[in-house]
Amino acid sequence: MKGYYSKERQLREDITGYLFISPWLIGFLAFSVIPILFSFYFSFTDYDILGSPIFSGLSNFKKMVKDALFWKSLGVTFYYAFVSVPARLIFAFCIAVLFKRASPLIRLYQAAYYLPSLVGGSIAVAVMWRRMFLSDGAVNTILQSVGINSTVSWIARTDTALWILIILAVWQFGSSMLIFLAGLRQIPQTYYEAASIDGAGSLRQFFNITLPQMTPIIFFNLIMQLINGFTVFTQAFIVSGGKGEPQNSTLVYALYLYLRAFTYYDMGYSSAMAWVLVLIIGVFTGIIFKTSDRWVYYES
Repeated sequence: MKGYYSKERQLREDITGYLFISPWLIGFLAFSVIPILFSFYFSFTDYDILGSPIFSGLSNFKKMVKDALFWKSLGVTFYYAFVSVPARLIFAFCIAVLFKRASPLIRLYQAAYYLPSLVGGSIAVAVMWRRMFLSDGAVNTILQSVGINSTVSWIARTDTALWILIILAVWQFGSSMLIFLAGLRQIPQTYYEAASIDGAGSLRQFFNITLPQMTPIIFFNLIMQLINGFTVFTQAFIVSGGKGEPQNSTLVYALYLYLRAFTYYDMGYSSAMAWVLVLIIGVFTGIIFKTSDRWVYYES
């Protein structure tokens, strides 16, 4: 009887636990799992949203091979990710190293530098960023105030438009900075004391102690920021006017996927694009994991 009651009590506790997490479970199923399954099905169909999906096999994937805009968006996204992600991580790491030193205003500085990460992904900031780089925007006003007669619209030039998005991404380095800062503060001070006794200078301590000890944090930030880089959408949508202008120079992959789905009503093709993006992110993530044993240092 004792075993029976214990099982009955365990069952009640399990049911109670599931009831408490049921809102999250329902949301996860309704807004994550089910849409993912539908997207996988639609990727093999010809579906215009308004009608019924018609199974078409691999036609959507074959269409990508001949789609010039698909390759253009892929190239723009690769350029954006491979420039913005390293720049963002390097900048965040350098600021974190500076903030490691004790200061009476250190908390205020951290909050100020983290603020762009909180608001940087918002539509309001993207609109402000677009406005800053117009011909009569704040950037040209500042340049004119120092004697540079600039009246160019930076977002209308094919050679500078994408760099505006890259600068916006680097500006939002606060979240990575805080993660780096937390990792720096976990490095035992005894390592530096022992290195100082052995005669190691600050530069040698950085490359022989700080950098190796921080490689697991760099590894984590690299993966997270690479995923964010490949899936950038909001900033590109607002800054480029929603069409990847000028001349598709800011047509990132997620923006083109959105246009195919909700402008051209080609949901089947956009779903196939989404799964190709999942595959691309998976490949790069796998490469980072596969090579991590060569450069990521774990004390254990």
